[in-house]
Amino acid sequence: MIEAFKESPLLLLFVVSAIGYLVGKISIGGAKLGSAAVLFVGLGFGALDPELSVPQIIIVLGLSMFVYTIGISSGSGFFHTFKKHGLTNSLFILGVISFSGLITAGFHFLWNLDAATSSGMLSGTNTNTPALAGLLDLINKSPNVVDRDAFTDNAVVGYSITYPMGVLGGMMAIGLMRRWLKVDFRKEEWRLQSLYPVNENLTRWSVEVTNPKLTMHTIRDLFQHFSSNLVFGRMKRGESSFLPNMDTTLQINDQMVLVGNEETVKEATALIGEKLETELSFDRTVFDAQRLFVSNPVVAGQKIASLNLAEKYSAIITRVKRGDMDLLANGDTILELGDQVLVVARRKDLPAIAEIFGNSYDDLSQIDLLSFGSGMALGLLLGMISFQLPGDFSFKLGFAGGPLIVGLLLGALRRSGPVVWTLPYSANLTLRQMGLILLLAGIGIRSGHTFLNTLLQGDGLFLFGAGWVISFFTAIAGLFVGYKFLKIPYSLLSGMLSNQPAVLEYSTTLAGNKLPNAGFTMIFPVSMIVKLILVQVLFGWLIG
Repeated sequence: MIEAFKESPLLLLFVVSAIGYLVGKISIGGAKLGSAAVLFVGLGFGALDPELSVPQIIIVLGLSMFVYTIGISSGSGFFHTFKKHGLTNSLFILGVISFSGLITAGFHFLWNLDAATSSGMLSGTNTNTPALAGLLDLINKSPNVVDRDAFTDNAVVGYSITYPMGVLGGMMAIGLMRRWLKVDFRKEEWRLQSLYPVNENLTRWSVEVTNPKLTMHTIRDLFQHFSSNLVFGRMKRGESSFLPNMDTTLQINDQMVLVGNEETVKEATALIGEKLETELSFDRTVFDAQRLFVSNPVVAGQKIASLNLAEKYSAIITRVKRGDMDLLANGDTILELGDQVLVVARRKDLPAIAEIFGNSYDDLSQIDLLSFGSGMALGLLLGMISFQLPGDFSFKLGFAGGPLIVGLLLGALRRSGPVVWTLPYSANLTLRQMGLILLLAGIGIRSGHTFLNTLLQGDGLFLFGAGWVISFFTAIAGLFVGYKFLKIPYSLLSGMLSNQPAVLEYSTTLAGNKLPNAGFTMIFPVSMIVKLILVQVLFGWLIG
């Protein structure tokens, strides 16, 4: 079988991916490794024979696709959050990464390591390949290096042996601290709904107005009272049914449909009157509700208010389903390809409204290669640019930084004329998962044999243990300070400290929501640049 794997790297790639996916489904101590298991299965297969490998282009493609799709889906949220907490988060991550540098320096002097090995260790425990590339470039340029080939080999060994520990140490720290700090992910998810609406657990109640204090008050008054966290569906007054607007005045015995999260709906019902036993939504003689797919590129990237549905039809959008997330709709909600909007309208108007949104599942299964290809190309070009810093330091954003930053920018922009940069939710998720699997399987297979050999050599076990110590205790310190002193929600914090896609996948699985992705994109561009610079600063200091 080994010979078959040597002959066909693609066969090896998919076998590792399949077994890794199966292992990732196994629950260990109440948690699952998820896609991260592919990396460890890859290491196991790679250790079997030094000739087992996959082309480097597969790893590069996987890394670029993964970070670009995350950037595209998180662009608007990233810039919104960075305006509020950008400086604090940047200083925090600078402190965390600097702490890892201090631990590395301690190992360097304690065990009399050479500067290249120690700097390679720092690159590996931070799981930052661009940092290693910058280090190798600095070694070739530095006048203080006598044997460049030996220093280059030592840097690569330090990186390769500590890289898996950078992943494992981070995972262990996140899982352990979650238990020690007794984190309640559901409470965090609820508390962060206004900033990161990952899942609003919406419900629908039919109520009757019995509170006389509300007469002569408008829907707008209630809307503002509940901070826009409530949507008002169809109303019934006497025998007539209609859809209210913000200027509709309430009267005693009015009946209406409320949509919102359960707590808000209960509070609103107590204020308005009482819950009806019969749902108004069951009456579909005049009005009906239908979920429609947003597949029309003209609609994507626009706010609901800009569609002017109320002016053209008697219609209202109450919810937007994005993947598994059911979000409360309002005029400022920006629609994306792949969304499902719940429209309440007259039955006769629903076909025309469906045409506005497109409502084609087949169209959503297709990827706009003009948009995706152009965005990826721009990201890769940005990653190739060399940035010069004082002190003869230079760095490149590489295959990770370039696509991520371009993805964030295009995701925030959403569209440029007829070009829609965002991807349908399902397509984005598929590309992201495929990119992650290619990356993890490729890295594991290529690093497996080097990992095993170095581990079995004299210094291998030490480097192995040192990498785990640096990664684990850096993550422990960051999680403790961030959660206890800076009051950063653990869901976001675990994403901020996820220094590698496998760790991010583990954090997302542990949290049971997408909040770690928000934390990852919030800090990744800053952390990557800090890692690039810190590794070169450490090398310059140790060799000086």
